[in-house]
Amino acid sequence: MGILGKIFTWWDGATIGTSLYSARHGTKVGEDHLGNIYYRGKDDRRWVIYNGSNDASRVPPEWHGWLHHTFDEVPESFLPPPRIWEKESAPNLTGTPQAYRPQGALEAGGRRAAATGDYEAWSPDAS
Repeated sequence: MGILGKIFTWWDGATIGTSLYSARHGTKVGEDHLGNIYYRGKDDRRWVIYNGSNDASRVPPEWHGWLHHTFDEVPESFLPPPRIWEKESAPNLTGTPQAYRPQGALEAGGRRAAATGDYEAWSPDAS
Protein backbone atom coordinates (compact mmCIF):
# COMPACT_ATOMS: atom_id res chain seq x y z
CA MET A 1 0.00 0.00 0.00
CA GLY A 2 2.95 2.29 0.50
CA ILE A 3 2.69 5.86 1.71
CA LEU A 4 -1.06 6.18 1.00
CA GLY A 5 -1.68 3.13 3.14
CA LYS A 6 0.21 4.69 6.04
CA ILE A 7 -1.74 7.94 5.69
CA PHE A 8 -5.25 6.53 5.44
CA THR A 9 -5.39 3.06 6.99
CA TRP A 10 -5.58 2.33 10.70
CA TRP A 11 -6.27 -1.43 10.75
CA ASP A 12 -2.73 -2.59 10.02
CA GLY A 13 -0.25 -0.79 12.25
CA ALA A 14 -0.18 2.92 12.91
CA THR A 15 -1.02 5.75 10.56
CA ILE A 16 1.53 8.49 9.96
CA GLY A 17 -0.42 10.75 12.31
CA THR A 18 -0.30 8.22 15.14
CA SER A 19 3.40 7.59 14.54
CA LEU A 20 4.15 11.32 14.63
CA TYR A 21 2.04 11.82 17.76
CA SER A 22 3.79 8.92 19.47
CA ALA A 23 7.23 10.24 18.56
CA ARG A 24 6.40 13.76 19.68
CA HIS A 25 4.25 13.24 22.79
CA GLY A 26 5.00 9.71 23.91
CA THR A 27 7.80 7.85 25.60
CA LYS A 28 8.45 4.31 24.50
CA VAL A 29 8.09 2.10 27.57
CA GLY A 30 8.51 -1.36 26.15
CA GLU A 31 7.82 -3.98 23.53
CA ASP A 32 6.18 -7.38 23.85
CA HIS A 33 7.09 -10.69 22.22
CA LEU A 34 4.68 -9.98 19.33
CA GLY A 35 6.46 -6.76 18.41
CA ASN A 36 3.77 -4.40 19.73
CA ILE A 37 5.25 -1.15 21.09
CA TYR A 38 3.84 0.53 24.21
CA TYR A 39 3.94 4.26 24.93
CA ARG A 40 3.20 6.56 27.86
CA GLY A 41 2.32 10.24 27.51
CA LYS A 42 3.13 13.11 29.81
CA ASP A 43 -0.38 12.94 31.29
CA ASP A 44 0.06 9.17 32.01
CA ARG A 45 -2.05 8.27 28.98
CA ARG A 46 -1.00 4.85 27.67
CA TRP A 47 -1.32 3.33 24.21
CA VAL A 48 -0.04 0.59 21.96
CA ILE A 49 1.10 0.55 18.35
CA TYR A 50 0.43 -2.91 16.98
CA ASN A 51 2.89 -4.87 14.89
CA GLY A 52 0.41 -6.01 12.25
CA SER A 53 -3.36 -5.97 12.48
CA ASN A 54 -4.95 -3.76 15.13
CA ASP A 55 -6.63 -6.38 17.28
CA ALA A 56 -6.89 -5.90 21.03
CA SER A 57 -6.73 -9.66 21.57
CA ARG A 58 -3.10 -9.47 20.41
CA VAL A 59 -2.11 -7.61 23.60
CA PRO A 60 -0.64 -10.06 26.16
CA PRO A 61 -2.32 -10.09 29.60
CA GLU A 62 0.57 -8.43 31.41
CA TRP A 63 0.59 -5.49 28.99
CA HIS A 64 -3.21 -5.30 29.10
CA GLY A 65 -2.92 -4.70 32.85
CA TRP A 66 -0.39 -1.95 32.29
CA LEU A 67 -2.50 -0.26 29.57
CA HIS A 68 -5.53 -0.18 31.89
CA HIS A 69 -3.60 1.19 34.90
CA THR A 70 -3.95 -2.04 36.90
CA PHE A 71 -0.31 -1.55 37.80
CA ASP A 72 2.17 1.24 37.10
CA GLU A 73 5.41 -0.67 36.57
CA VAL A 74 6.40 -2.03 33.17
CA PRO A 75 5.47 -5.73 33.13
CA GLU A 76 8.98 -7.07 32.52
CA SER A 77 10.24 -5.37 35.67
CA PHE A 78 8.11 -7.19 38.21
CA LEU A 79 6.18 -10.14 36.77
CA PRO A 80 7.26 -13.67 37.70
CA PRO A 81 8.55 -15.91 34.90
CA PRO A 82 5.83 -17.83 33.05
CA ARG A 83 4.86 -21.22 34.48
CA ILE A 84 5.32 -24.36 32.43
CA TRP A 85 1.54 -24.99 32.37
CA GLU A 86 0.61 -21.51 31.11
CA LYS A 87 -0.59 -21.32 27.53
CA GLU A 88 0.57 -18.71 25.06
CA SER A 89 -2.09 -16.07 24.37
CA ALA A 90 -4.00 -16.58 21.13
CA PRO A 91 -5.64 -13.94 18.92
CA ASN A 92 -9.41 -13.66 18.64
CA LEU A 93 -10.45 -15.47 15.46
CA THR A 94 -14.04 -14.20 15.39
CA GLY A 95 -14.89 -12.89 11.93
CA THR A 96 -12.02 -14.69 10.23
CA PRO A 97 -12.08 -17.86 8.11
CA GLN A 98 -10.45 -19.72 11.03
CA ALA A 99 -13.32 -18.90 13.43
CA TYR A 100 -15.25 -21.73 15.06
CA ARG A 101 -18.32 -22.72 13.05
CA PRO A 102 -20.70 -25.12 14.82
CA GLN A 103 -22.68 -27.69 12.90
CA GLY A 104 -25.66 -25.93 11.34
CA ALA A 105 -23.96 -22.57 10.90
CA LEU A 106 -24.56 -20.98 7.51
CA GLU A 107 -20.81 -20.74 6.89
CA ALA A 108 -20.45 -24.49 7.60
CA GLY A 109 -23.11 -25.61 5.14
CA GLY A 110 -26.25 -24.50 6.96
CA ARG A 111 -27.58 -27.97 7.83
CA ARG A 112 -28.47 -28.55 11.43
CA ALA A 113 -29.19 -31.85 13.05
CA ALA A 114 -32.82 -32.97 13.09
CA ALA A 115 -34.74 -32.31 16.32
CA THR A 116 -35.01 -35.28 18.63
CA GLY A 117 -38.75 -34.93 19.13
CA ASP A 118 -38.57 -33.98 22.81
CA TYR A 119 -39.54 -30.39 22.03
CA GLU A 120 -43.14 -29.30 21.97
CA ALA A 121 -43.95 -25.78 20.81
CA TRP A 122 -46.10 -23.70 23.13
CA SER A 123 -49.54 -22.84 21.87
CA PRO A 124 -51.73 -20.19 23.50
CA ASP A 125 -54.85 -22.33 22.87
CA ALA A 126 -53.53 -25.35 24.80
CA SER A 127 -54.37 -25.29 28.48
